Amino acid sequence: MTTEVTEVFVPEHAFHDFGVADALKDRIKARGYVTPTPIQDKAIPHVLRGSDVVGVANTGTGKTAAFLIPLVNKVLANPKENVLIIVPTRELALQIEDELKAFTPGMKIFSVSCVGGASISAQIHKLRYHNNFVIGTPGRLKDLIERRCLRPAEFNTLVLDEADRMLDMGFVHDMRQIMAAMPAQPPAGKRQTLFFSATVSHEVEALVASFLHEPVRISVKVQEVSKNIDQDVVRLGGKDKLEILRDLLADKAGFKKVLVFGKTKHGVERLAVALNKSGIKAESIHGNKTQNNRQRALSLFKEGHVQVLVATDVAARGLDISDVSHVINYDLPATYEDYVHRIGRTGRGSKKGKALTFVS
Repeated sequence: MTTEVTEVFVPEHAFHDFGVADALKDRIKARGYVTPTPIQDKAIPHVLRGSDVVGVANTGTGKTAAFLIPLVNKVLANPKENVLIIVPTRELALQIEDELKAFTPGMKIFSVSCVGGASISAQIHKLRYHNNFVIGTPGRLKDLIERRCLRPAEFNTLVLDEADRMLDMGFVHDMRQIMAAMPAQPPAGKRQTLFFSATVSHEVEALVASFLHEPVRISVKVQEVSKNIDQDVVRLGGKDKLEILRDLLADKAGFKKVLVFGKTKHGVERLAVALNKSGIKAESIHGNKTQNNRQRALSLFKEGHVQVLVATDVAARGLDISDVSHVINYDLPATYEDYVHRIGRTGRGSKKGKALTFVS
């Protein structure tokens, strides 16, 4: 087994060094990509060679492009190639499809997102046509397979993104059923499997052992929390929690783009309504919202039309939102890992961010 670990990142490549099609190189350049992130620098050459890869990297480290760039090249080389990408949440599936489309205009590469909370009949209709990339959540993919609208045996390439989150959310049996129906892994078969996870637990290792063949292991997790995030607590001291939050958000110059985390779906919705009544523009995302409403809320926040997005942990999995100035833990996270995931929405790349946690 080959292992590559990077602690201090010194890029070995520029994007023009990678052996991909000229049309794809042009798109990479047009999107302003010059120097690869650590996971891109280490993973792309191995994926291009057809190796199985285990990538240990957090959200926001560029791992989507780390697998999309070489897999788009794989499809350009063979338009009959089919790629199945399994992710934990609808938001992450749609983000990956958006990024895929940004890399492939005019290339005749087709894709479909298969997620819960959206019309299954529309997805079944799209699956009647050839899609090089199918991106979906485990439950919906399993449903489509059982309806015989999706045939895993036709996919020689599999990506499991945020595998640890899928395990946390109870998708392990769905994942195993889907993977078991795919072509065999080498040496008996020719399936290529790419596996990305922020953490490596015993359950994650069990999946790796079952479904990957001699994987290259790449770890680019230098630290749990970015040095760019200033962490602090807000002591309530018996004061009204909502009032303290409103006072903070009144400083619109400092608190420009704020992600607020709550514990429950109903609590998140109530908080967003209360903030709007106070004159603070806020939207919410949680499991009770339809997919269209969640996407609308996310777009309004991303584009700066609202100051605050209130979210539950599950709804915010995998979100990649630029320029979040503050993350506020209005309700305490259940675990340290949830805390790390929450505050990692700010201070991305080289930008500074602030994380505040309300404590009694």
